Amino acid sequence: MSGFVSFVSAGPGDPELLTLKGAARLREADVVLYDDLASGAILDLARPGANLVAVGKRAGRPSTKQHHVNRLLVDYAATGARVVRLKSGDAGIFGRLEEELETLREAGIGYEIIPGVTTACVAAAEAGIPLTRRHTARRVQFITGADVTGDLPPNLNLAALADPEATTVVYMGRRTFPTLVAKLIAHGLSPDTPALFAESLGRPDEQMIRTTISELAEQLGRGGAASTAAVILYGPLAAEPSS
Repeated sequence: MSGFVSFVSAGPGDPELLTLKGAARLREADVVLYDDLASGAILDLARPGANLVAVGKRAGRPSTKQHHVNRLLVDYAATGARVVRLKSGDAGIFGRLEEELETLREAGIGYEIIPGVTTACVAAAEAGIPLTRRHTARRVQFITGADVTGDLPPNLNLAALADPEATTVVYMGRRTFPTLVAKLIAHGLSPDTPALFAESLGRPDEQMIRTTISELAEQLGRGGAASTAAVILYGPLAAEPSS
């Protein structure tokens, strides 16, 4: 007997930003495998008696290995269970979704993907800014600031990332942002380019820092803004409140 896996995108952690479909799957689930950043109040939506299993990953902390998460998905679904894989943000953006999908395909287990609000959109909304604007911010690009080693990826398209008319969003980039900024400035991006640092969105300790890329790089280099639940936006709109 084979069960079914629903990949539910939890957004930033605020239950009110969860989709209706995602909430319905949580209420139906026999098992919920959840990320650290997708825990808290959202898990209150799970039905009483559901098996809640923490499988989160945090940089620099003991974390569940990806192969173990893959195995759990298969093992629980093989019992006929309705499984929810609860991922923070949008599951398809830097969430290692593809590895889990491949595992389920190989095991012949059915699945669905329920999209959600990615952290970049929440950060912009909380800051009162758009991600795009005609003429001055016509493109949005999402990148990861860390590869599998935790370092800045070596093959970034720096010409694109130094485009002054693009909004760039850096996920998982708190530690590597100073190195990235040095490369961006060397490729012509102004040190005064606006930047927005957003951490712990939707939580009581939420913080927004409006500054420039050079000042933010200096602050992060000193160890400031220590949360790992953070995203960085830079570009022409990053430090502007909407009018």
